Amino acid sequence: MKNERNKKREAIILFVLGTLIALGPFSIDAYLPGFQRIAQDFNISIAQVGLTLTSYFIGISLGQLAYGPIMDKFGRKKPLLIGLVIYLVAALSCYYSPNLTWLIISRFFLAVGAAAGMVAAKAVVRDIFPVNEVAGAISVLMLIMGGAPIIAPTVGSFIIESLGWKSIFLFLASFSFLMILSVYRFLPESVIPDKKVDLKPNIVMKKYFGILTHEKFWSFSMAGSFTIGAMFAYISDAPRLFMDNFNLTQKEFGILFGMNAAGLILGSQVNRLFLKKFTTFQITLFNSIALVVLASVFLINALAGPDFYLTVGLLFCILFLLGFQNPNTTALSLEPFATKAGRASALIGSLKMVLGALASFVISLFHSGGIIPLAVILLACLIVSSVLLLRFSGKEKRKLALGEV
Repeated sequence: MKNERNKKREAIILFVLGTLIALGPFSIDAYLPGFQRIAQDFNISIAQVGLTLTSYFIGISLGQLAYGPIMDKFGRKKPLLIGLVIYLVAALSCYYSPNLTWLIISRFFLAVGAAAGMVAAKAVVRDIFPVNEVAGAISVLMLIMGGAPIIAPTVGSFIIESLGWKSIFLFLASFSFLMILSVYRFLPESVIPDKKVDLKPNIVMKKYFGILTHEKFWSFSMAGSFTIGAMFAYISDAPRLFMDNFNLTQKEFGILFGMNAAGLILGSQVNRLFLKKFTTFQITLFNSIALVVLASVFLINALAGPDFYLTVGLLFCILFLLGFQNPNTTALSLEPFATKAGRASALIGSLKMVLGALASFVISLFHSGGIIPLAVILLACLIVSSVLLLRFSGKEKRKLALGEV
């Protein structure tokens, strides 16, 4: 039985890991309020400023794939500290950017640095917690991570209004310095480095392919990635949805967006209570079906002429249930990989970012059509996620039946 000292130590470790995993999304949302000023300073369009987001998504996806095998070979802590140093230097480079090209390249390396925290956080949880406690621990990480999209735009707006858009990167550099100190002081090395891990690109890709084609990993990582795709579609379309279709002011939209983000966080914490009575898979499968039902009602509402309160209520419920799915599918994906948690964690993160970016791109193609495009994409993503889970469940039942025979 764990003593109080161990519980306190685990709480500190989870807080550090949660802050690390929040660094990635915080780095996106914090500077978004400065897009217009960046465009003015560099005498470019806001669409061109959007290339700094593109380079960031590329960096965060490739960075996670790179850190996976590195953290399995050299341990979690040293590569993580190096990643945070890269982040700090890149943030300072963003601060001193003389032009857009410089900023685009700096944002790429900022993402590469942030990727270290995203990989390490999930891998360390898999290292130090028993399999049946991983989903609950990741739910704690989601609580901290979920706060990033709520407070980041507010913090970013305050800093940008007071000190200019470049100062947001000085803030991020200072924050990363504190994270370096926290990791060095509080985060233990959670795995014995495996010097046998080969870092040759062809070997790395072969190992990733082996993980990707593992039945359990494929089912749960892709199911989780499609739910992330649904969430990114909502995040990307929310400003247009509420400010253009329902004529909300920027302040009203900010409050509503924060309420929905709170629903996501609430779901991740209620999930921990359900995990005490049900298995991770039981919760995930039930929620996937409930999400499809909610998304179907959301589409009917869109086709019938959307009611504002019904739209808000349905989106809150969908995000609430998505708060269950992310930690649960991640935990189930990592379950078979005790010795390859770094690579498995990296591949999960990369898949989710790719599906998220793809969903954001698809929804951005629709500049009109009310809420129907969002409703269709939500339903499509959630149906695919549910089918993957049901397919896995069916295979497991067949295996059990054959074993009984």
